[in-house]
Amino acid sequence: MNAYEVLALDNQKVVGTIVDFIRKKTKDAGSSKAVVSMSGGIDSSLVTFLTVEALGKENVFGFALPYKLSDPNSIEDAKKVADQLGIDFKVIPITSMVDAYVDNTFDKIRIGNVLARTRMIITFDQSKIHNALVMGTCNKTEVLLGYFTAFGDGAASLDPIASLYKTQVRAISKQLGVPESVITKAPSADLWVGQTDEDELGVSYDDTDLILYYLFDKKLSMFDIEKLGFSRETIEKVYYQVTRTAFKGLIPIVAQIEQP
Repeated sequence: MNAYEVLALDNQKVVGTIVDFIRKKTKDAGSSKAVVSMSGGIDSSLVTFLTVEALGKENVFGFALPYKLSDPNSIEDAKKVADQLGIDFKVIPITSMVDAYVDNTFDKIRIGNVLARTRMIITFDQSKIHNALVMGTCNKTEVLLGYFTAFGDGAASLDPIASLYKTQVRAISKQLGVPESVITKAPSADLWVGQTDEDELGVSYDDTDLILYYLFDKKLSMFDIEKLGFSRETIEKVYYQVTRTAFKGLIPIVAQIEQP
C-alpha cells in the first residue's frame, strides 16, 4: 500500500489554503512578520517556504539554534533553505544556555526536552524583537502521536502544517522546490547524536501515517486496519503512542468550575 497515493491531496489547493491562513492570521494579530526555528529538516523548511509565500521574504526571519552535539549538516541545510528563499538568517548557539542547567545526571530524553524548550525561548524572544509571530513546525503525524516537546517545539503562534501527515509534507515540499537533500534525509529532531524519528517510534512514517489516517480520519477499527495488511502489533504500537500522549494536546488541562 502506497502512502503517497492513499494520502494524495490537491497540493496546489493546499498550499493556497495554508498561505491564506498564514497571511490572515498574522494580519489579525496586528503583525506582518514571522520567525521560524529552522532545524534543517523538512517540516521547518516547508513552513519557511510557505511563510515566505504568504508574507514575503523581507518579513520572515529564520534561526538555527544548534547545541554542541547537533549535526553540523543540520545548520548547513537550514542555511541552504534560507539562502534559496533570500530571508534573514542567523545561527544562535544554545550550548552555554543549556549547559548552565544540564549536568551528568540528565538522560538523553531530559536533555532533548531542555534543548527543545531552550530553542523556543529564543524563538519567542526573537519574535518580540521583530514584532512577529512564531510559526510552528509540527505536522499532523507528530501532533497525533504527541511526538513533540510540550512548551518546546510544540509551542507556536500558528501551526501551518499541523493538518498534514508527514508523507503529505514530503510531497508538497518536493513540489515547492525544497532542496532534495532536506527531503530525502532521515527525519530527526537532532536532540542527540544519531537520533532519528523512525528509530524512536519503531514504525516507518509511511506506515504510521496510513494507520493514523485509517484510525482517525476514516474511523476504521483495528480489526479492519489489520485486514488492510498491517500487523496487529504495529497498529497497537501506533495507537498506544497516541493514547499515552493525548494529554499534550490538552495542555494546560483546566479544572472546570461552574460560576454562580
